This record gives sequence, C-alpha cells and structure tokens, in this order.
Amino acid sequence: MSNITAKVALSQDFLANLVNLPSAIHGKVLKWAIRFQADPTASSINYEKIKTSPDPNFRSVRIDQDWRGIVFRSPTDNVFVLMYVDHHDSAYRWAEGRKVQINPVTGAMQLVILDEIAEEPVPAKLAKPQVATPKQEGPALFDALTSKELMSLGVPEELVPRVRALRVDSDLDRIQGILPVEAYEGLFLVAAGDSLNQILQSRETRVDVPIDTADFVASLEKAETQSRFVVVSNDEELTAILNAPLAQWRIFLHPTQRKLAMGSRSGPMRVLGGAGTGKTVLAMHRAKWLAENATPAGQRVLFTTFTKNLAIDILENLRLLCSSATLEKIEVVNLDAWVYAYLRSKRYEHRIVYNRRQEAPEVWQRAMATADTSLDLGERFYEEEWEEIILSQGITSLDGYRAARRAGRGVVLSRSKRDSVWTVFEEYRTQLASRKLKEIDDAYRDAATLLAKQAPVQAYSAIIVDETQDFSSQALRLLRAIVPAAPNDLFFVGDGHQRIYKKNRAAMSRCGIDIRGRSRKLYINYRTTEQIRKAAVALLEGVAVDDLDEGHDEIKKYKSLSQGPEPVSETLSSLEEVFPRAAELLANVLAGKVGDGYTACVIAPNKAIRDQAQKFFQGLGAATHTIEANERDPHDSTKLRFSTMHRAKGLEFDQVLVVAQKSSLVGEDADQYRKLVYVALTRAKVAAALIQF
Repeated sequence: MSNITAKVALSQDFLANLVNLPSAIHGKVLKWAIRFQADPTASSINYEKIKTSPDPNFRSVRIDQDWRGIVFRSPTDNVFVLMYVDHHDSAYRWAEGRKVQINPVTGAMQLVILDEIAEEPVPAKLAKPQVATPKQEGPALFDALTSKELMSLGVPEELVPRVRALRVDSDLDRIQGILPVEAYEGLFLVAAGDSLNQILQSRETRVDVPIDTADFVASLEKAETQSRFVVVSNDEELTAILNAPLAQWRIFLHPTQRKLAMGSRSGPMRVLGGAGTGKTVLAMHRAKWLAENATPAGQRVLFTTFTKNLAIDILENLRLLCSSATLEKIEVVNLDAWVYAYLRSKRYEHRIVYNRRQEAPEVWQRAMATADTSLDLGERFYEEEWEEIILSQGITSLDGYRAARRAGRGVVLSRSKRDSVWTVFEEYRTQLASRKLKEIDDAYRDAATLLAKQAPVQAYSAIIVDETQDFSSQALRLLRAIVPAAPNDLFFVGDGHQRIYKKNRAAMSRCGIDIRGRSRKLYINYRTTEQIRKAAVALLEGVAVDDLDEGHDEIKKYKSLSQGPEPVSETLSSLEEVFPRAAELLANVLAGKVGDGYTACVIAPNKAIRDQAQKFFQGLGAATHTIEANERDPHDSTKLRFSTMHRAKGLEFDQVLVVAQKSSLVGEDADQYRKLVYVALTRAKVAAALIQF
C-alpha cells in the first residue's frame, strides 16, 4: 500500500476527547499524530486488530505504555481516521460499542453507536449511553416513512429498527445521543410537521444517486461526513487543529451550514436561525469560501454588521479561520463606519446624527414646536412616524408622504392631516440642514445615491450581512447599491426574535432584494441548553416575529441539543435585594469552584444598573471586567463580566445572570424589552438566572 494516495482524517470525538487529556499525554498524541499523518502505512505503526469490536476495520495503535489510539482503516482504499484516544482499557471499551460505515442513501460516513453499548468512564458529552425506550401503545412516530426515507434523513441503517419503535417525541429525545445530528434534526422536523421533501430540499440533498458503501474517499467529500470528520493534508494544518481542539467551529459545520457556506448562488440569499444556531459561524465560513473561490483580483468580500463590537469579534475570529492571503480579500466593518468613511471620501459636508435625543435634542424640539396641537398627536407619534414611515421609506417631499404606506400605524391620517404632520418633519430636516447635520438613515440614502452616480468599477464582489434584523430599510437599500445584482452578491443571516431596535423593522423585498427560492433556516441550537432555550422562548409568547421579509417566523421548530439545569427565575421587590441574591447564585464562580476557562456574566438593562452591580461584586472581592461597546470581550479571561443587554448581543458565556425591570415587561414597548431579555438569556451555554425587580 502506497502512502502517496493515503488520506488521514480526524473524527470530532477524537478532538473533543483530546481536551480532557493530561497535558503530557496531549504532547505525546500531537507528536505521534504528526508521524502518523506523514505516513499512516509506515511499518513503525503497529496496528493491532480489536477482536471485541463490531467493526473489523478498527485498529489499536500505541501512544505510550498505557495510552492507545483507535484508528479506522478502510478496507478498500487508503483512508485512515483517528477516532479516539484513552487509557488502554477505556479505549478498547469505546471501540466495542461502535462501528464506522457509509449511509447507503446519503453516502455519508457515520460513526454508529450500537444498542450493546455500555456505560463508559468518559465525559458525558462523549459517552452517549443508551437509555431504554419504554414500551407504549399506539402508532409509531415514523410509520409513514420507509426505511430508505429514514436513511435519507441520516439515520444509520442499523438504527432504523430503533427509530421505528419510537412513539412519542420524548422517545426521540432519549436516543438523541446515538443519532447523527442531521438524523436527529430531520426526525424532529418530521415529528413537528415538515414533509420529507421539504427537509431534503432545504438540505439540497439528493437521494437518487447510487452510493458505493465501500468508497470512503468519495464519502469524505460529503457535507454530512465533513460535519464529523476533517481531512488533514500537512503537518501545519494538523498541528493547528490539535493545538486548538475546542475551536471546533473552525472545522466542523452542520451539514446544512456547510452546504450553505459553500458553492455558488444565483442571487441574494437569506438564512434565518434562532439564538445559538451558528448563523455568525456560517457567515464567516461563507465569507472565507467567497474570498477563496469567487472573488476576482482587485475586489474583496465586504462583511458587515450593525454594531462595532460584533464587527471586532468577527474580524478576530476570521483571523483564526482564514489564511493571511484569504483575510486580505475580506473587509470587516460595521455599516455605520463604512458609510462614514465613504461619505467623507466624497467630501460629504454633513455630520451624521446617530441618536437625535443625545446629539440634537434642541433640533427636534424646535420642529415639535410647529406641530398642530389640534390634531391631538403626542411626541411619541411623531417620533415613530418619522422613523417607521419617513426614514424607512426614504420620503423627502409632501407628495411622497401623501402617497406613503402606513399599514400598522394605528392612527388614520386624512390628506389634510398628513399635510399638517409633514410640517414638523420638513422643519426638522431644515433645522438639521442649517447645522449641516443628517440622521443616519438619510445618510444611508445619500450614500446610495452617490453610488448610483459613480463609475461601474466595483470594490466588492459580494457582501455578507450578520444580524440582518438590526438593519433599517435604508441600510438594506444601501447594501443593495454597493454591489450589482449578480451570483453570490448578497448573503444575509438574521433572526427576527432578536430584533432589539424597533425602528429598524424592514422588508427585504421592498428594498430591492429578491430572495425568492433562496431562503433557508437553521433549527439546531448548539450553544444554549434546551431548558434555557424554553425559558427564553416563553418570554416571547404572544410577541409577533417577522421573517425579515414581511412574513411570519415561528420558533417551535428550533431545538437545543444539550441538556442542563432549569434556569432560575425570581422577582424581588427592589434593586437593593437583587445584588445579594445575584451573589448567592454566582457563589461557585466567586469561590473559584468552576473549571478553568468558565465564563460568567451579569447582564443589566442599562449602564447605571450594570455599574452598580459591578461595584457591589467588587466590594465582595471579585475580579471583574466591564464589556464596553467598542472593544472585544477577552474570551480567555476568568474575571466576572458585566454588560448591558445591548452589548451582550453576539457574545456567549457559560453562565449568565440577567437583571430586568419588571415594569418594562408590560406597556407599549414590552415586546422590544422581552426580546432584549430573550437575547440576554440565550447568551448562556450552561446555567442562567433571571431576576426581576
């Protein structure tokens, strides 16, 4: 057997378990793996057959006197996969309950966990023990699907009988640990009401292609395979992966994410997903693919988002994901910063106003002084009309306002009333112009107008947009103007459940962005436990959520893969009672009884309460860190973090404690506040608490 054509791959289980190895053993594994990658057929590698394993292709290899690696060695081609490392006996026990095979319908290489598997002395996230399915009367959940159809969803052939025995949703949850993630997701969606065709079409999965179940080389090219196995081709790549085994987002993507990230698209694409479904990771991988495969010389991929801090985080993560050559072809900047730089380059004479209450309060009040008091319309009405109608639709004249759509505003305005109302907005713009000021949405519109007049030389081949729900209509129109309509031009990810800026509700189709036939959803939450997800979702009961294009988005089909403790939810009578209770709930963190790298954050509704909370914990002797708007959160820090709800967006922590004002959860702005609390709670990976006062 020649090593020239050999392919060496690492399994996700191998990397996950690597984190738990003693540092001395980790070094030995790295040294051994480099030799193995160079020539897996070398005579110095002593492969020993594991007679007790159901997979005849599993082999044991010696790391040192006590530690063993488990390798899958394909019988028909030169594919070698590092599957697992552990003490001799534990490694053999791991191999006794598993086998590797190719799904005969999807062609994906799968690690199959068999019914015989016993409890193992390995971390719970890896052991995946079987739980007996209780016998129940009634029809089975998946009676309507044939065996081939079950396998097309990703169910391994050996587990088809087990899946057929399931009768209620809780039965499916019990066997989640032994199913490939695409199989669990597919079965969950079927149980939730989706058709098989809907699921396969959204995955872009073909089931009419003959599969050679002995061709492991071809199987390694499948997106489903690459969600669990990564091929390494040189020492540098292998070393980088083994030295950062926790950064699995750089290597493994859910099959749906991988298919969305790779390949050419005929036009703009939108991907929706709940909190923790990996939208930002998908967007980064999409930017990388475009930069490497679809960006001509002299052009770049523009990666933009609404806030500065998220742009900073994304750029730092892209540095980990991309080579220096690839990163040079990606520009990461929040949209407001891009607009400021662009308009300045065009000698734009106006200063941009981002917050009229803080930056130009007297201008607005001068305009409000011209309001017709006989109309009995309050200042809040004028502010919302300005933001949701005038700015959103880019209205610049009385005739434009007379013809404007005002659906959902709640107040009917006759033509004469519109004429009267318009005088306030006209005066506001006049007052701004006299001071050489422009609100940001008007600046977006001006930038789009300038772009339309410039020569057809384009700086960008494509734009990636993260947190799309935060962008206004004028922002979306500007993005459409930056790049011409073409394949791969615009790629949006977002979630209406996390729209925390009411004024920015926009419909993509009304902004010249046609996503028909190019819209997908991510359903699996990889960050938050199911218990935290349910508690957060309960806050949004009765809150209308759109799909960023005038449709409705539902949340019932989102699902978390991990389980954990129930979140704490309490209501106290005053803020003074909140901080001592918060200290009790964070006692393990304060005492240093959590593991290395464990992160915790206190999330408050505003800076004042955030700073009060931080001062209280500093008084207890806690080492603290404030997460500010224009800086990156130091992920390697073990200090207790403090953040506002707005700033916490886009971040994640092992544990969060959210402080919320009960009075804000009712009233006119309650829906927006509930979304803020939803966002704050879903920053947690393991434990969460919500304390209201």
